[in-house]
Amino acid sequence: MATETKAWWKEAVVYQIYPRSFADSNGDGIGDLNGITAHLDYLEKLGIDVIWLSPVYKSPNDDNGYDISDYRDIMTEFGTMEDFDRMLKAAHEHHIRIVMDLVVNHTSDEHAWFVESRKSKDNPYRDYYIWKEPRDGKEPNNWQSCFSGPAWKFDEATGMYYLHCFSAKQPDLNWENPRVRDEVFDMMTWWCEKGIDGFRMDVISMISKDPAYPDGEVKDGIYGDLNPYVCNGPHVHEYLQEMNRRVLSKYDIMTVGEAAGVTLEEAKKYANNEGTELGMVFHFEHTDGATTAENIIGKWGYRHPRMSAIREILNKWQIGLEGEAWGSLYWDNHDQPRVVSRFGNDAPEWRVLSAKMLATCLHMMKGTPYIYQGEEIGMTNTHFSSIEDCRDIEEINAYRQYVTDHHMIPEEEMLKCFDAVARDNARTPMQWDSSENAGFTTGTPWIAVNPNYKEINTKEALADPDSVFYYYQKLIRLRHENPIIVYGVFRPLMTDCESVYAYEREMDGKKLTVACNWTDEEQDCPLFDELAGTELISNYAKHSEGILQPYEARAVLTKL
Repeated sequence: MATETKAWWKEAVVYQIYPRSFADSNGDGIGDLNGITAHLDYLEKLGIDVIWLSPVYKSPNDDNGYDISDYRDIMTEFGTMEDFDRMLKAAHEHHIRIVMDLVVNHTSDEHAWFVESRKSKDNPYRDYYIWKEPRDGKEPNNWQSCFSGPAWKFDEATGMYYLHCFSAKQPDLNWENPRVRDEVFDMMTWWCEKGIDGFRMDVISMISKDPAYPDGEVKDGIYGDLNPYVCNGPHVHEYLQEMNRRVLSKYDIMTVGEAAGVTLEEAKKYANNEGTELGMVFHFEHTDGATTAENIIGKWGYRHPRMSAIREILNKWQIGLEGEAWGSLYWDNHDQPRVVSRFGNDAPEWRVLSAKMLATCLHMMKGTPYIYQGEEIGMTNTHFSSIEDCRDIEEINAYRQYVTDHHMIPEEEMLKCFDAVARDNARTPMQWDSSENAGFTTGTPWIAVNPNYKEINTKEALADPDSVFYYYQKLIRLRHENPIIVYGVFRPLMTDCESVYAYEREMDGKKLTVACNWTDEEQDCPLFDELAGTELISNYAKHSEGILQPYEARAVLTKL
């Protein structure tokens, strides 16, 4: 086995904060930077090494901060640059690094560059964005935006369309223009000089488009699929190598790219061991695979995924990246539903056991693990009784397209889909205690708190030594103490079993055996019967020979 090149970010555990929903310090119902600073003791107690901070830049908030109007200023609701600097300094004092969310596939339509770009065809900023002439008096092609509706917006001022792969208020930048790249790299350098510790790069695989802009395959009878023409485009690696040369290689930072449409082979280029592009990428095969097996339209479905399908995807990535590129490990983020509701069992009698099982399954794999705020206390999906409960532009637009305008999905069916996979499930406020609004705010929260906050909150978790919180704390500590968990070779086990996810890790004459029962029934599992070693972690105090109890997880370390 080739020796793995060591790096601090490979050994780290990352905690994602969605600032709008984390902690509100001033009672306006919106989380803010000072709220984060006030809870750094909690995060240090958990043991995490890095905070990935979802966007805090100046933004009109069409897509909750992923529409940036000024990359060098702070969103008014979140505070000031002084507040940011104070938070960064305090995080470092708590031994926690800060990774910023870099959103450079698009800007807000209120960004100064776009304000200029739309003024005239000969404006110096015109080719900062992607403008096309109408085709037969309509959109330049049939692409559907990722947030429903056409991916093109007609602009009266010049009689042309601009591309927006997401909201109409998120025009795509034209990375073919070297001046755009100069602007982006200069801004990144500015943040690195400020002392941040890296970047999570939003939809970075989409910065290079197919120059032909062809029509996409029509999948829902309305619009064409843009993904094959905007993901992993012809110049994406060239642009990222330039970014690496000009910015990333000059600092000891962590980089992770959100890589929509990425394949295993493409990921090996993005996150190659030579370090010419990024440290790692997020792929979506396991989360997409969770909804597309029996979905209704697009991402919208609600059936519980088969563990064996998820396992096949994750094992493929574990084996495929071995020795060639570094991987990232996640169940949850701001774009995904809550893991215990999606892959586990959020019924009161099983929630804690299944949350711990899923955590074990992920954190014992190879790659850098990511925890999404609230995951460490077993927060669950919420319930949407009407579209009025929703705040996310993706849900609101999908409802309009599929329910209101085209009557393709009945309302009750759409709301069931929202309960299962809507992004707002992850965005309900962090549940700190059992007081009003879960201790998130003294005002009216921008989105409703999950009603189960009185049972599920950090105050309860910290008071219970058997809580999900302390289990995550132990998983993080084990990763810090055992190099085999970070760098050991991954080998799948029991791959024919529909109920047990099992694998082993090997390094330096040691073997770590991991088995997780994804069901609420006992399952046969002989892996531990004759294993003489040290049990690193389990969510059960006692075990039965030859079986795993409901949602049982075990990890045992042995010498070879």
